[in-house]
Amino acid sequence: MLQQSAAKIMVEFLEHSRRKGLLIRNVRSLIIGPASFVWLVLCVQPRAQAQPQQQPGQEGPIEAQLLLPGSISGTVIDATGAVVVGAQVTLTRAEQSAPQEVVSGGNGQFFFGNLLPGTFQIKVTASGFAPRTFSGMLRSGEVYFVPPSTLVPAASQTEIQVTASASRVEVAEAQIKAQEKQRVLGFVPNFYVSYVADAAPLTSKQKFKLAWKSTIDPVTFALTGVQAGVQQARNDYSAYGQGVEGYAKRFGAAYADGASGTFIGGAILPSLFKQDPRYFYKGTGSTGSRILYAISRSVIAKGDNQRWQPNYSAILGSIASGAISNLYYPDKDRGTALVFENALIGTGENAVVNLFQEFVIRHFTPHLPKRDPSHPFGPRAPKHDPSHP
Repeated sequence: MLQQSAAKIMVEFLEHSRRKGLLIRNVRSLIIGPASFVWLVLCVQPRAQAQPQQQPGQEGPIEAQLLLPGSISGTVIDATGAVVVGAQVTLTRAEQSAPQEVVSGGNGQFFFGNLLPGTFQIKVTASGFAPRTFSGMLRSGEVYFVPPSTLVPAASQTEIQVTASASRVEVAEAQIKAQEKQRVLGFVPNFYVSYVADAAPLTSKQKFKLAWKSTIDPVTFALTGVQAGVQQARNDYSAYGQGVEGYAKRFGAAYADGASGTFIGGAILPSLFKQDPRYFYKGTGSTGSRILYAISRSVIAKGDNQRWQPNYSAILGSIASGAISNLYYPDKDRGTALVFENALIGTGENAVVNLFQEFVIRHFTPHLPKRDPSHPFGPRAPKHDPSHP
């Protein structure tokens, strides 16, 4: 009996010890388990914090970015604000070896699409205008609008190579040959306009040559014929009569007016007063300054010394031409007062023609000689060598 009680007590003691060990292990697991987790988090967290955080707008590694394609567009206009159609627009990018090219459309606009971010350069070229360049930075997904590309008219340039040793006469001769190719709408002569601001002055021989070239041009005869026909239809200078004889008299009088005015005002007097009979296209500056310039050139001329002075040649040429016309116009259309009245009208007409030259005619004169982009007014005449004439 005593042995059974001792055995029972021993069993209960062992069972109690087993449960107590299990309890201790469970408590230890509850304590050590979370602590181990916290320790693991503390060990890993510094690694996560060691990674640099990307600031807003800061570019990170290319793998972490989402690069979206963008586009570049713009409008090409001239100095008057009119759109330029058919301008060549070239896009150059550092990461691309071959540039992209488009042509401005009917509204003067151009567009480059599906472009990756990066720096770029735009170059705009068009016939009759100086080139224009623009640089910028395209960002991811950006729709980039290039500021209006205003093209400045390019002045004329002869296509021959003029060396520094060339004489002033040779330079002027080359420039005259370029002027003789200037025709409005491709056929109407427009020889007395220079698109080179500092063109070489003409010799007397060259002034007469230019006057002769203008006088005998076939278009001059045709336009004179139209003028005579209009006069006959309105019965101007009625003393000439009608029919073939009346038309011939009107044609002769109109042609004599043009020829005498061209030679006296464009060759004889310019040679005596050493003045240049040409109109020098300005093409730059504000609209108001260009209007004032064009009107004033009817009474101001450039001398052979390259200085502006009163236009004695044009003013006196109109008076002289009117006086000569008294020899062949009917008696009732003659008189001293009429001569001076016609001279004033002629001066006003020159001012109007100059306005058209400055703002309109150039745009209707195709195939103008090319200019040197390095000079804003075309080829600069070389400095005159005193050893040459």
